[in-house]
Amino acid sequence: MKLAEITNFLENIAPLNYQEDYDNAGLIVGNANDEIHAALVALDCTEQIIDEAIAKNCNLIITHHPIVFKGLKKFNGKTYVEKVVLKAIKNNIALYAIHTNLDHVAHGVSGEICKRLGIQNAKILAPKNNLLKKLVTFCPTAQADEVRNALFAAGAGAISNYSECSFNAEGTGTFKGGEGANPFVGEVGLQHREAEVRIETIFKVQDERKVLLALLENHPYEEVAYDIYALTNRLDNVGAGMVGWLPQEMDNVDFLNLVKQRMNAKVIRHTALLPKKIKKVAVCGGSGSFLLKDAIAAGADAFITADFKYHEFFDAEQKLVICDIGHYESEQFTSNLLIDNIQEKFPNFAIRLTEHNTNPINYFI
Repeated sequence: MKLAEITNFLENIAPLNYQEDYDNAGLIVGNANDEIHAALVALDCTEQIIDEAIAKNCNLIITHHPIVFKGLKKFNGKTYVEKVVLKAIKNNIALYAIHTNLDHVAHGVSGEICKRLGIQNAKILAPKNNLLKKLVTFCPTAQADEVRNALFAAGAGAISNYSECSFNAEGTGTFKGGEGANPFVGEVGLQHREAEVRIETIFKVQDERKVLLALLENHPYEEVAYDIYALTNRLDNVGAGMVGWLPQEMDNVDFLNLVKQRMNAKVIRHTALLPKKIKKVAVCGGSGSFLLKDAIAAGADAFITADFKYHEFFDAEQKLVICDIGHYESEQFTSNLLIDNIQEKFPNFAIRLTEHNTNPINYFI
């Protein structure tokens, strides 16, 4: 298939505008029109992963972590990043990363942790905002249904578990066509009054082009009047971390054993155990210490994540149990998640899971 087919699919799962400002998710090496015959999936892109892709005849590598975070000014092979990029280019291997954008969707990295721990009714812990816009347009009454349905088909009007949401108010529009105009109703040179419907609906930022195209192609007027407003509303199903409930409450030690086993963690760094049982659990794949206050505010009894610094453990203040399982350990099953999604969409495409553990941290036990 074309590389664009698989990247478009991945960006439909986790839109690129969901990533953090510091991130570099997306196509890092390669051309969207290149033919792809097999892909290798890993958490990180290292020389070892490039070599594995060459051995397995894969000309696409999909990773969670981008090999390039900051701009590269030289390609001399002096750093591991330069070496990886050079080797990928020399061997015509495309590199694609799906990072914090996958962290910020409910079916992404944190969702996979919830699935493996059996956490139920999980919701986004810290929803993002500034991801929605509102469209307001004015349409003749007789054509209002057609225009609304076209907007809905383009992705507008979705609010949580509801679709085709809009607000409609009837009123009167006025206009006078000038020289060269070809009005749908009325006559050139005369003011016309038309019974119209004001249609309001919301859409995700990344769907703006599609929604506007649907409006312009289906609206009867030669000149379409519309307004677009940026909204600061939060999008409840997009954001960092997740929080939900265990099927039944557990003792602290039993819970830590469950996490260690299900997440294949060699060690768990944790705060003091509490006398209360664990029922509500917050999770965040990768470095999640910035969500501690959100986890406490959500009433979580435990917070599973990675990369807590020494002094940050004090911030738990005996309100919950911090469970730092390690960065790699919290994200290692992301590769399985990606493969499952890709295989479901493209059952005949060759997609392979790496055989290598790319964790740069070793444990002396």
